[in-house]
Amino acid sequence: MARLKPGRYICFHAFEPIFRWLGESTFKETNMQDINEVEGKVAIVTGAASGIGRAITDLLVACGAYVVAEDIDPAVEALAGPRVAPLVADISADGSAEKAVALAVDRFSRLDLLVNNAGIIINKCVVDMSRDDWERIMNVNVTGAFLHSREAMKAMIPQRSGAIVNVASYASYFAFRTIAAYTASKGALAQLTRTLALEAIEYGIRVNAVGSGDVLTNILNKVAPDGNGVAALATHGEGAPIGRAANPEEIAEVVLFLASERASFMVGSVVMADGGMSVRVGA
Repeated sequence: MARLKPGRYICFHAFEPIFRWLGESTFKETNMQDINEVEGKVAIVTGAASGIGRAITDLLVACGAYVVAEDIDPAVEALAGPRVAPLVADISADGSAEKAVALAVDRFSRLDLLVNNAGIIINKCVVDMSRDDWERIMNVNVTGAFLHSREAMKAMIPQRSGAIVNVASYASYFAFRTIAAYTASKGALAQLTRTLALEAIEYGIRVNAVGSGDVLTNILNKVAPDGNGVAALATHGEGAPIGRAANPEEIAEVVLFLASERASFMVGSVVMADGGMSVRVGA
């Protein structure tokens, strides 16, 4: 997905006369064109081997950031490079979050950003779901985000700056048959975002989330009848007002914005990037 060139953003300076008319104290001079989104920042991205996580990792690196790319899939090791330190780990396991933070600090000297992206889904009605099914979804989608947020904040608090971005879903707010564990986990992630935002902002750490819609990834490969999760998501995405599913790069762009200082006044927000699906479901 093509990105705008530096400086090709709507700038608050266009509204400066209005702010000055309202009063000098209401306007804080900030040259938004001078903000370099994430250059030199150090990030952890979970679920980085493929899909949205891979797109986020690639975009952060392209914008000058350093990334600890974490995934349970050993394929993440292929991302290794001067700006990427891969980590093969189960994000829900004890010690994984500590390892990710330690790797960021040891390799790149600090931690500025955390993107809790990793997620899984199961396609079963509640009466057919085992406790193990339920707990696996909750452990990856919620507990992993909690553990990584907790450890990341410990590294960010002394520097009194940082940003955490969670990848939630329109399923955070709306119910669908056969994915109760997934919707419950994404709803919990949205609430974790809001609550953590209240606790973190006093240290200069912003916490927000993107509520993604259907995205062309492999998340459904294990539950789609023919094993083709991408095709299933493409078909379901046609029901959105925009008429299609998103590409992972489109969600990565929203994550980049929330991670950057361009989102400096956003605290506890869940930004819907779902092609209008939540509008249609809520109608």
